[in-house]
Amino acid sequence: MNEVLKSIYERKSVRRFLPDQLKDEDILAIIEAGNQAPSGHNTQPVRFTILQDAALIDHINDAAKEVMKDSEVDWIRKFGSSERYHLLHKAPTVVIVSVRSDVYSPVADAAAAVENMLVAAHSLGIGSVWVGLISAYFQLPEANEKLQIREGYKPLYAVCFGYEDPKKVLAKPSRQPDVFDWIR
Repeated sequence: MNEVLKSIYERKSVRRFLPDQLKDEDILAIIEAGNQAPSGHNTQPVRFTILQDAALIDHINDAAKEVMKDSEVDWIRKFGSSERYHLLHKAPTVVIVSVRSDVYSPVADAAAAVENMLVAAHSLGIGSVWVGLISAYFQLPEANEKLQIREGYKPLYAVCFGYEDPKKVLAKPSRQPDVFDWIR
């Protein structure tokens, strides 16, 4: 099978990481894969903030969970109140994906970059998970300054990266088989 398709088919979300830090060259390869993603009108509006400070990652978790506790959505409130839940899954590396605010398709542009990074990480033997609930943290006035988000950019997602804990490996969930209609 083609190696790209193999990585896409095998890739799964990983939420249990070893504490070992990733190699800089692997992180940069993942970031470059994100940078290669298409963007609306080729504006290339995506920026990446690489976090490896465990204290900052824990601070983001704690602050976001405080916001989540007040959510109108029951399951989000439960995650925010859980002592065991860590929003960023104690990953050794977290990448914040931000996008310029003045572009046509910021969410799609960021999502394309995230998907490229997820597949690239898998191809390098690195586990990953895309975290949308990080938006709870981004609501806080301190967030952009703490994350050093550049003027004119808005953070949208976090992606956690690390080596999967071999003692806590979960199988990839099966996919729905009938997901298309073919018009000829």
